[in-house]
Amino acid sequence: MADKAQDPRASEWTTGLLPVMETFYSLQGEGANQGKPAFFIRLGGCDVGCVWCDVKESWPAQLHPQKTFHELLLDVQHSGAQNVVVTGGEPTLYDLGDLCRSLRAISVSIWLETAGTGPIRGDFDWICLSPKKFKPVLEENYPVANELKVVVYNKSDLEWARLQSERVNESCALFLQPEWSRERASLDFILPFLLENPSWRLSLQTHKYLGVR
Repeated sequence: MADKAQDPRASEWTTGLLPVMETFYSLQGEGANQGKPAFFIRLGGCDVGCVWCDVKESWPAQLHPQKTFHELLLDVQHSGAQNVVVTGGEPTLYDLGDLCRSLRAISVSIWLETAGTGPIRGDFDWICLSPKKFKPVLEENYPVANELKVVVYNKSDLEWARLQSERVNESCALFLQPEWSRERASLDFILPFLLENPSWRLSLQTHKYLGVR
């Protein structure tokens, strides 16, 4: 990958700061891009607070170091990644427009994972909308989602997932993902639903099976 980090056009993007819990290069373990290598930028701060969240340490934004867009760009460059996942926490708490413009300088594909509770500010190649019952999605976020991924904890979540699917665009990929701690039990009712509703697909957290981040 060509080294564009010193491109003078990027100088206007280096002053912004974001709270970053962690960055790492791994495989996307879930959803439509499952199995693809990607560099993950996990932002701190969350306004949703799922009881079964497996990264609760991301919630308090003030506990995580601030990084500039330029620092994040260099991290991505050094990894050699072609895909970047911006996740959280809840990334729509922040204006990510300048971060995306910075990453465009090195020609990577940019994916967003969000509960959609805030405005999506940034230029993304793929938007995974994972709505939660705890806080409503902004209506403007439904039509721009490329992927709807609903985490299933109880059987009642299936009907809620169906209602969510009525609000996204026709080309949006639909996924049901069993919550990890109840995966075996919830598959007992998820699998019959999938067989009866073939427009939906199953998403498993394959990175947890593999023991990778």
